[in-house]
This record gives sequence, C-alpha cells and structure tokens, in this order.
Amino acid sequence: MTKYSIEPAPQISLPIRGSDERFPVRRIYCIGRNYAAHVIEMGGDPDREEPFFFQKNAQNADTSGEFPYPAQSNDVHYEMEMVVALKSGGANIPVDEALSHVFGYGLGLDMTRRDLQAAAKETRRPWEPGKAFERSAPMSELTVASGTGSPDSGKISLRVNGEVRQDGDLSHMIWKVPEMIAYLSRFYDIAAGDLIMSGTPSGVGPVQKGDVLEGSIDGLGTLIVKVV
Repeated sequence: MTKYSIEPAPQISLPIRGSDERFPVRRIYCIGRNYAAHVIEMGGDPDREEPFFFQKNAQNADTSGEFPYPAQSNDVHYEMEMVVALKSGGANIPVDEALSHVFGYGLGLDMTRRDLQAAAKETRRPWEPGKAFERSAPMSELTVASGTGSPDSGKISLRVNGEVRQDGDLSHMIWKVPEMIAYLSRFYDIAAGDLIMSGTPSGVGPVQKGDVLEGSIDGLGTLIVKVV
C-alpha cells in the first residue's frame, strides 16, 4: 500500500443518470470558438481553421448547483456547453474510431472571468486566471451514451432568470465530437476520465449575484445553477 507524505486530494467525480456509480474526472479539455455565431460574436473569423483547446482543472468541476462569484473580477460570463466524457483513450485516434471511447454526455457551464481573459489575450499570456478558477465548471449528471452514437444535433440553450440568452443547436458545432477527440489525441494521451467541453453558442454574457442560470440540451436534461 502506497504511503503518502500528505493526505491525497479527494477524487473529483460526476453523478451518472440512473446509477449509484460516479464518473471519476481526470482532466478537462475545452475547445474554443466552436460555434460560428459565437466566433463572430467574439470578433473572430468563423472559417474552419485548426481547432484550439485550453484546460480547466478537474477540481474546477462542480455539481453543487451554486456558483460563487469569484474574486479579482467584475465581469464574469456564462458559456453553456455539452460535455463529453471518455471511458478510454489513447494517442492518434482515427476519427472513425473516436466515438468508441465515449462514456456519455452531460451539460456544463464554462464560467469565465472575461476581464482577466481579455487582459491575458492582450498581453499574450495564458488564460488560466480567466478560465481555470475555483468551481468554474458547474456540471450536470452524465447520460450514458447509447452504443457509439453521439448527439450531433439538438437544441442547446441557456436562460438567465427565465430569459433566453443562448439558443443554438449542436449541429452548428464547427468541430464535431469525433473530430475533437481525434485532434486532442494527436497532442495528448487522452484517457478514461477525461472530459471535453465542446464549445458554446452565441449569446454569452455577464452574471450577477442572485442570477439563476438554467441550461438545457435536448435528450440530456437540464442544469440549474445559482450565482451566490
């Protein structure tokens, strides 16, 4: 039995719909600008160029239903996304084999300290202060994938205090789920327990304390988070 000099950190995990088991989280990869309308909204060119990814920490995943407004920011934004959970992985995975590595799907919010992210972009510094902060990835339970299929279409939306702010469709993703998995595996040894946040539709915007965020994706349920 391994002896540690300090107590190891607890394993971060997500609930699974219809099961008393939990999904252990290893890494969180996030694709940037994966919906054309959002690319335009953020001042970019929606042409299909090489995708880019950043990471959140596994410890950023949170299922409490509350999002504490973070310090050091006055401009925190929501970004509603589909989450892809992997049951296996590897390197250089072919696109046509990628879906065989999927465990299931869920809902997630890529909460962003937009002012810190903007400052990082301007100075060409890493995004972590704007993206990978405490509890910055509220998530739902996971729905186990049926066979090797994937939800490649379906409504994805977000309401803030009952008002629709984001309203898109998974079919509008520039890079589809198999392509994201295959691309990531060229640069990382992806593995069981990894999550991929698959990008957000247009309509991102700021939150305030007291706001209630309600995200939904056809077939995957809802995610309700209160900003505290």
